[in-house]
Amino acid sequence: MVTLHDEEIQAAVAAALAEDVGEGDVTTLVTVPETSRVTALMRARQPLTVAGLAFAQTAFLSLSNRIQVVACVEDAAQLEPGQPLLEISGCARPILTGERVALNFVQRLSGVATLTARFVEAVRGTPARILDTRKTTPGWRRFEKYAVACGGGMNHRSGLYDMVLIKDNHLAALRGSRPNAIAAAVKGARAARPDLRIEVEVDTLEQVGQAADAGADFILLDNMSCEQLREAVSLVGGRSKLEASGGVTLAGVRAIAETGVDFISVGALTHSAQAVDIGLDFKG
Repeated sequence: MVTLHDEEIQAAVAAALAEDVGEGDVTTLVTVPETSRVTALMRARQPLTVAGLAFAQTAFLSLSNRIQVVACVEDAAQLEPGQPLLEISGCARPILTGERVALNFVQRLSGVATLTARFVEAVRGTPARILDTRKTTPGWRRFEKYAVACGGGMNHRSGLYDMVLIKDNHLAALRGSRPNAIAAAVKGARAARPDLRIEVEVDTLEQVGQAADAGADFILLDNMSCEQLREAVSLVGGRSKLEASGGVTLAGVRAIAETGVDFISVGALTHSAQAVDIGLDFKG
């Protein structure tokens, strides 16, 4: 699981506040007295899984040390509509100024966690684990992968540097190698980086056999039917871990999990998750 550090949260929040506040929150400054004090609750307006509370807390506290921010729950909590996430009290101006930035982080990251939790629930009772991918918002990868973990998903590779993933274009560059491109790629990768796990992307059962014979740690089964996935599981016989990928939906993920694959990677967790509905309401 990705562990977020205070420094990266602070840097992301600082950039977001600079973008939003600019030279000043003119509406708040011209309408709200400096002495005004309030208490506000950040509440769920739909069922959701929480992620990103530290970003919201940092946003408010970065604007003033005269406010108090209390977390009502922790990240990964599952909430129903009306349940609170944070209580913020103190000077009204910094609370109003930080509201949108705080909500943007929590709504987006909780959206990723919520969608992930739905996929995890859909495969419950099978051996399959839900994986994320590199299809993330530029600059937000670590944040979104953290949110996937909050939803019960499993982080796959963080980038190009921490795992060897041999894809179709890599194999095309090795066309004509003996005994085959997959064997040559795995052999070369193992010799150069014995410390890293090796995964091979395949789209035919012939390639599945070649990857298992070559000693790949993982085999990515790209856009295969459930029948093909079952055949791949039988063919590999536990020699490599198997990951199903490509066009995975909530409606179809259970059937994929029941084929016996070890992992199911879902790009939609990060590239298509909708922000959840969370509001910040002032107490009367």
